[in-house]
Amino acid sequence: MSASPSQGRLSALADRWLPKLVLSPTLAASLIFVYGFIAWTGWLSFTESRLMPRYDWAGLLQYQALFENERWWTAAANLGIFGSLFILFCLLVGLLMAVLLDQKIRAEGALRTIYLYPMALSFVVTGTAWKWMLNPDMGLQKVMNDLGFANFTFDWLVNPDMSIYTVVIAGVWQSSGFVMALFLAGLRGIDDSIIKAAQVDGASLPTIYRRILIPSLRPVFFIVLLILSHIAIKSFDLVMALTGGGPGTSSDVPAIFMYQFAFTRGQLGQGAASAMMMLFTIVAVLVPLMYMETRSAKRV
Repeated sequence: MSASPSQGRLSALADRWLPKLVLSPTLAASLIFVYGFIAWTGWLSFTESRLMPRYDWAGLLQYQALFENERWWTAAANLGIFGSLFILFCLLVGLLMAVLLDQKIRAEGALRTIYLYPMALSFVVTGTAWKWMLNPDMGLQKVMNDLGFANFTFDWLVNPDMSIYTVVIAGVWQSSGFVMALFLAGLRGIDDSIIKAAQVDGASLPTIYRRILIPSLRPVFFIVLLILSHIAIKSFDLVMALTGGGPGTSSDVPAIFMYQFAFTRGQLGQGAASAMMMLFTIVAVLVPLMYMETRSAKRV
């Protein structure tokens, strides 16, 4: 029995508008609660807002004060140290673990679960656990001293020159398993016939990984760099739980700077300016990565 013309029109209308109606609440929420609040924060960064928002235009006053603040530059330098080392070691450790698991070893499922488990924890839990382990009075240093190694010292947590590196250790421990999972998924998605053809040509396993498999993971590298950069730039809970930004401001990062100035020091405009600088940093990382990925995709 054929459908009537009115039913056909209703069906076509539903096919056209139903997806838009279903997606419209999500789109509206994103426009308001993401982009709307980004725009609001951007406007506050050009005002003299302190404890409460003020909407009178003040130009670049807050950005000038931000760039003259030594603590901001300390936080920015710490972000550079943490971000570069965090991304580098997560990439190296994650790729190495993925290559090892790709050999189809025994208990692969158990090892994969062990490597991924830290990602199931919050950064607060990770920071607290590593704070206990790295505490000179109750952690690794005390254990080694009790075992008879009296000269062993590991006081990075309370050393202003080394405290930021404890954040790197905890961050790599938490995120490298996630990176491993992404790389392993990429390796398992490569056609086996390519590997077999290379083996027939006499290529060794290290050569296959170096010349064929790892270069084929370019899209995965792009995703991993994007995710790790985002984690590094917005790092707040891990640093607060592990070092609290101390000793002093030695492990301070822009996210802590923004929070303290905006919500505890009554400098809302200054905090908004620092938040916008964090956004500009993310954009500065994202745009070149997307440009390079787009160009490589066109070449292919």
